Amino acid sequence: MKHGKKYAESVKLIDSATQYDPDQACDLAIKTGKAKFDETVEVSVRLGVDPRHADQQVRGAVVLPNGTGKVTRVLVIAKGEKAKEAEAAGADFVGAEDMIAKIQQENWFDFDVCVATPDMMGLVGRIGRVLGPKGLMPNPKSGTVTMDVTKAVHDIKAGKVEYRLDKTAIIHCPIGKVSFGVEKLNENLSTLMDAIIKAKPAAAKGTYIRSIYLSSTMGPAVRVNPLKF
Repeated sequence: MKHGKKYAESVKLIDSATQYDPDQACDLAIKTGKAKFDETVEVSVRLGVDPRHADQQVRGAVVLPNGTGKVTRVLVIAKGEKAKEAEAAGADFVGAEDMIAKIQQENWFDFDVCVATPDMMGLVGRIGRVLGPKGLMPNPKSGTVTMDVTKAVHDIKAGKVEYRLDKTAIIHCPIGKVSFGVEKLNENLSTLMDAIIKAKPAAAKGTYIRSIYLSSTMGPAVRVNPLKF
């Protein structure tokens, strides 16, 4: 695979054999984010669990102290007072059958997170096959199936991120933008890692955090010392 000059320059700043302290890794992720736009910094965490087993799944959500730097569009599926609460809380789209129909008939997905009240999940289930593959299906574990729609909307707007183990036992999650600086990125990283560690399944054996890598959108990966967490 061929890379451009900026990428080649960035690679020279990193020693692939070194496991960097979190603050050093954040600094390198910023320095290697040389694109003309404000690159997202993402963390990839490989865990010592078997994702094929239900009792070894790792999934949850956490509010990053400094947000993600991204404007998140929230759809709330609710009726009556809960719909009014969602609107007052700042949800971008609120509705019930009308929103379900819009998604079904118009293939509409101009939102980033879908929140639903428990009584509406039967309705939402009709479009589960289209929401699921896109990672948009509301889920109690991530706090997107709740009666407290005000808190859900506020948390998401404040920088709530969902982390979830993939088939290769890796969690990929954004922790902010290059423009955040070292301190804010490090705070977000620490908050996310604390949540992942607390979510350790009882069935997990051996080393839980196998490896951690940070990278900007267009930059190379920086290896982080997992023992620091």
